[in-house]
Amino acid sequence: MPRDDRRPHFRSIWISDVHLGTRGCQAELLLAFLRDTESRYLYLVGDMVDGWQMRRKFFWAQSHNDVIQKLLRKARKGTHVVYVPGNHDEGMRDYVDQQFGGVTVLREAVHETADGKRLLVVHGDDFDVVTKYHRWLALLGDRTYNFLIWLNTWVNWARRKLGLRYWSLSAYLKHKAKRAADFIGHFEQALAEEAKRRGLDGVVCGHIHHAEIRTIDGILYCNDGDWVESCTALVEHRDGRLEIIEWAAARKFSMLSPTELGVTAA
Repeated sequence: MPRDDRRPHFRSIWISDVHLGTRGCQAELLLAFLRDTESRYLYLVGDMVDGWQMRRKFFWAQSHNDVIQKLLRKARKGTHVVYVPGNHDEGMRDYVDQQFGGVTVLREAVHETADGKRLLVVHGDDFDVVTKYHRWLALLGDRTYNFLIWLNTWVNWARRKLGLRYWSLSAYLKHKAKRAADFIGHFEQALAEEAKRRGLDGVVCGHIHHAEIRTIDGILYCNDGDWVESCTALVEHRDGRLEIIEWAAARKFSMLSPTELGVTAA
C-alpha cells in the first residue's frame, strides 16, 4: 500500500461505537481522522451503525455516508479492514465470514502485534450482563444516553465559542456514578479473564465508551473508546506499542452550531 509521509502511518487502528445513523454521531471528526491517518490493519470493533436508534427514527446525514465510502476506499487501496459487529449493528452478525467491498465481517478476531502479542478483538456486549440478559433495560438506558449526547453537543458548541477544549458531559456523569464505575470494572475483568482462558496476551474491545489501556492479572486490556463522547481510537505503532489517540481533544472541532449540523433532540 502506497504510503503518504504527510500522514501518521500506524501498523493498526481500532475504532468502535461510531453510531452512524444518530444525530450525536461525530461523523465529521471521524472522517477527518480517517483522512489524516493510514494503517496496514483497520478494525471496526462494533456499533458502527446504530440500528436500535434508526428503527425508532431514521436519520442519515451525508457525513455518515462519507464515512462509509472512506472505509470502503481504504479497503480498495489495500488496508486490511475487519468489521466485528456489536449489539447496535447486530444484524451484520448474519454475514460473518463474508466480504463486502473488501471489508471482512468476523464475529471476533485475533490480532498479532509487531512485537508478538496476540490480542482477542471483540465488541464486548457478550460480557455485558445488562445487554445480554436484560435487553429492555438496555433499550431504556439507550434513550437516556441519546438525550445526554444531544445535550453534550450543545455544551461543546458553547465551549468551542469560549475557546475551551472538547469535554464530554456524558462521560463525566457516567464515570462519577459509583455503579457505573463498578460496572466498568466488572466488564474489564470479565474480558481479561476470557483472553487469559484462551491463552492470549490481551483483548481489544469497545462497547462501554471508555477508552483504556491497562494490565489486569497479567493480561493487556485495551478499549478503543467511541466516536460520540470521547472521539478516541486505539493505534498500534510499527514497533507494536499501543496508544489511545484522543482525536477531538487534539483538533479544533466544528464552529457550526448543533442546529446547523442537524442535531436536534432525540
